[in-house]
Amino acid sequence: MQVWVLLFNANTDNEGIYTLEIDGDNIVVAFEQEDDAIRYAGLLEAQDFLSPTVESIDSEDLEAFCRESDYDLNIVPTEGLLVPPEKNVDKTDWSKDLEKDQSEPEEEIIVEDPVIAMMRRRLENLL
Repeated sequence: MQVWVLLFNANTDNEGIYTLEIDGDNIVVAFEQEDDAIRYAGLLEAQDFLSPTVESIDSEDLEAFCRESDYDLNIVPTEGLLVPPEKNVDKTDWSKDLEKDQSEPEEEIIVEDPVIAMMRRRLENLL
């Protein structure tokens, strides 16, 4: 089965895959439908996040990658709705271009659980 993932710097030496960090765990986000992945990428861009490329990958290959990299995997089903967290990590661990400045203390960024965020937005829309 093919799934769709979001890649940054696709086909370069500095390629990275989109993940969510929840409770210290990195979760690779994949989509069953390309349209859902494109929609999510657009939502990220609307939040001034880096512009991702939507790429298809075999789900078994992705599962193997996640096992080797010690990442969890979340495949968003066709009927599922996922919205990006309100805050994004400013620095990525895969980017060679973004070096940590040792003179500034690192600020902890709390990423909201996407399921809770979705439920909160639905409840807010009811008001």
